Amino acid sequence: MEKENVTRINTIHLLGFQTQENVKFFMFFLFFITFCFTLCGNVLIIVLVSYNKILHSPMYFFLSQLSLTDILLASDIIPNLLQSILVRETIISLSDCLSQFYFFCVAEIFESLLLTLMSYDRYLAICKPLHYSMIMNHQCCCIFITTCWTLSILISLVYPLTISKLQFCGPNVIDHFFCDLDPILKLSCSDTAIVQLQVILLSLLFAVIPFVIIIVSYVYIIVTVFEIPSITGRQKVFSTCSSQLAVVSIYYGTTACVYMVPSKGQSLNVRKVLSLPYTVLTPLMNPIIYTLRNKDLKNAVKKAFNKLLLCILFINKNRM
Repeated sequence: MEKENVTRINTIHLLGFQTQENVKFFMFFLFFITFCFTLCGNVLIIVLVSYNKILHSPMYFFLSQLSLTDILLASDIIPNLLQSILVRETIISLSDCLSQFYFFCVAEIFESLLLTLMSYDRYLAICKPLHYSMIMNHQCCCIFITTCWTLSILISLVYPLTISKLQFCGPNVIDHFFCDLDPILKLSCSDTAIVQLQVILLSLLFAVIPFVIIIVSYVYIIVTVFEIPSITGRQKVFSTCSSQLAVVSIYYGTTACVYMVPSKGQSLNVRKVLSLPYTVLTPLMNPIIYTLRNKDLKNAVKKAFNKLLLCILFINKNRM
């Protein structure tokens, strides 16, 4: 009888940021500009890596895949965020909520695997240069990336498939700007122990272990760098690794702030603010970090803008 009286929910109310009217349009404009710059910056890197022969190397190929992930993450999160700011709350179906969380998981797992692969690439290039061209050839890079995407897509299915079997009996309100795991599970009136166990196991496999591999790789890299007698040589090697180290620090640092800091005692607004860096700011910062700190990318950007400017001037001259 109790099961028959349970009211199952089919729609979710995402509250987003409950802002005052006088700052609502400012916040919308801020996140909209962030979204536009994120898309433009990451698309620019993908185009430059694809068409510039100087950037046809494993490091930049992996960077283009990182940009693709950032586009996926931003496109999955920010549109709903913008809508929630304008209309106060966003009403979506439970299946759409699980779909959003699925693509969020795909992006996060792939980025974790990709950053591990990028650190291994730098380890081979600096510590094992004689083996680098043999291991990191075009065919192997494609296999590595295909494997990462396949694992991310398949492993991420575990969450929505398991969560969809739970009973959701309300309330149907999520005080967040996207469908994250904890807010979704709080709507369930079923036992979520299996899902929690999956979270622990998958976090160990696709977050903790990759992070350890990255740390070990950079320990070997740092040791090798200090063995280089030339100061100029050290600076050159550090310059190729500093961008990735910054990206790794931002990715794991911002994620740890949300998922490793105890939520007890924190307000919901604080949790939402802590979620912004790894969902909104990281996809924006990645292309900026690599463009500003990488000479090859900076030169490629300058050449691209110079060609674009010449084309515009040529078109205007013909019109006259």
